[in-house]
Amino acid sequence: MSTDYVVRLAGPEHVDQLPAIERAAATRFGDSLPESVLSHVTPTDNLAAAQRAGLLWVALEPAGAAVGFAVASVSGRRVHLEELDVLPAHGRKGIGAALVEAVEDYALTSDCTEITLTTFRDVPWNASFYARVGFEPIPEQELDAELTRRLSDETALGLERSRRVAMRKPLPRLSSPLS
Repeated sequence: MSTDYVVRLAGPEHVDQLPAIERAAATRFGDSLPESVLSHVTPTDNLAAAQRAGLLWVALEPAGAAVGFAVASVSGRRVHLEELDVLPAHGRKGIGAALVEAVEDYALTSDCTEITLTTFRDVPWNASFYARVGFEPIPEQELDAELTRRLSDETALGLERSRRVAMRKPLPRLSSPLS
């Protein structure tokens, strides 16, 4: 990532800026997605709750404006990357990878065993990007109830199931010192 940007935990002042980033990032899909998906944004109540829980990160430009964000949730020993968006004008500068790294740092220090996400398998800046930063597709027969539900919820929003893939990044176990 360019040294002009910084990734950090979001403050309450960032929450209201993030839906605009999510909408702008969705414009990269053009007309390849249904309007119901293109107009859908993460509710600010969800973002505010994630911010309070320490599960919302922002990428800030030098002037301090948010240009990207990642929001996650935790279920057991899994962190799920709910959403990651970067303003198109700030794309291809390593911001997305830096946001993923921030989520991974959190997961590692929280003794989680993996990070999961769902994304488009056929969009160049989705599944292939996540593969470059260490995620692998989860075979359909290995999907658990939570990931199956997430994919079903996306289908209900209007996304074609055949275009979606669940991915995971296994995390190394931090070894604990022997007593």
